[in-house]
Amino acid sequence: MKLSDSPTGGAMPRRVGAMEAVLTYLRGAIEGGEYAVGDKLPSEAELCRRLEVSRSVLREALRALQVMGLTASRTGKGTFVISRGPVEDPAFGEYAASDLLEVRRHVELPVAGYAARRRTAEDLDHLDQLLERMERESDNTAWVAMDTLFHLGVAQAARNPVFRKLIEEIQDALARQSTFLNELADPREQSNREYRAIVRALTDGSHDDAVAAMAHHLDRVETSLASPVRPGPPEGERRR
Repeated sequence: MKLSDSPTGGAMPRRVGAMEAVLTYLRGAIEGGEYAVGDKLPSEAELCRRLEVSRSVLREALRALQVMGLTASRTGKGTFVISRGPVEDPAFGEYAASDLLEVRRHVELPVAGYAARRRTAEDLDHLDQLLERMERESDNTAWVAMDTLFHLGVAQAARNPVFRKLIEEIQDALARQSTFLNELADPREQSNREYRAIVRALTDGSHDDAVAAMAHHLDRVETSLASPVRPGPPEGERRR
C-alpha cells in the first residue's frame, strides 16, 4: 500500500521528503484514531512494506513521533501510542521545548549583546571560520555538531565563563532540537543566514544589532517548533 492510497494519506501533500511523508501519514493516523492510545504500531518491517520506504526513513519518522510525545519505544516490544496529540510541547532530552526556549531568550540575548562589546579578534575569526564550514556542510549530523559549537562560540565571546557554562549545560538539548528540526525540514540555509547576521553584528560591535539578530533566530526556531510538519498546499494545487 502506497501512502497516497490510504485514507489518511489522501490529505498528504506531494513533493515532500520521504521521511516527512511517512511522519505526516503516521501522525495523521494516530491523531485521527486509526491507532488508539495503548495500541502497538505495526512492526518496522510491516510499515516499510506498506509504505514502500526504507527502514532508515521509517526510523527517522518514528524518532520524530517520539520527540512529539505521540509514541514511546519499549525495548523488545515495539512502538506504542501514548497520546493522540496534537503535541504542543515536544521534549529534547530532559527539557521541554518551551522551557528550553524561555531560558535561551534570557541567556542568549544578553550573551549576544555582551559578545558584541567584548569579542576579540580571535573570537571573530573562530566564528567566521566555523560559519564558513557550516555554509559548505551538507551532512545534517556534522552541521548540527557545528551548530552547537557556534552558540558556544558566541558565549565564549561574551567573556563570562558562567554564560558558557550555561550553554554547555543545555548543549545536548540544543543538539537534539537542531536534529529534530533538520529531520523535518532543511533549515540549514536559513540558520546560516541568521548566524551570518549575528557574526556581522559582533564584528561591527553593535550591541543592539547582535541582540536583534539573535532574537530573530530564536523567533524562527519557535515558529518552526510550533508547526513541526509543514501543512500541504490547497487541494487544487496538489493536482497541478
